[in-house]
Amino acid sequence: MNLNATLWAQSIVFLAFVVFTMKFVWPPLTKALDERAKKIADGLAAADKAKTDLALAEKRVGEELRKARESGAELRGAAEKQASGLLEEARAEAARIVAAAREAAEAEAAAVSQRAKEALRDQVASLAVAGAERILRREINPAVHAELLANLKQELN
Repeated sequence: MNLNATLWAQSIVFLAFVVFTMKFVWPPLTKALDERAKKIADGLAAADKAKTDLALAEKRVGEELRKARESGAELRGAAEKQASGLLEEARAEAARIVAAAREAAEAEAAAVSQRAKEALRDQVASLAVAGAERILRREINPAVHAELLANLKQELN
């Protein structure tokens, strides 16, 4: 056998193998690699998009939390203001009621005192009339008058 012929035969077989591989084997492998590269690129793009979406969502959540805190602070401030207003109104109302009650009590006390004075005057007047009657019924005698006045004094006490 000739070494040159074997070398040429192996070269032709190798060339046929390369052509066969390039025509039938290489395109599906290239296609699979391209599809895999596309899937990886799509996955990375989706991951980047998800990352940006997550950042935007976190930003929106932070903004919503800030708004909620501000709204809560405003509501709490309004409620505290309303509560202090109601408390002041209640205090004013209580002070007015206490003042009215004091005035009523003072008026009632003055009325009772006035009635007691009038009743006392009436009793003193009737006792004075009774004493004068007794004095006039008896004869005029200083000792008897002094005794009658003493008795009258005891009746007044």
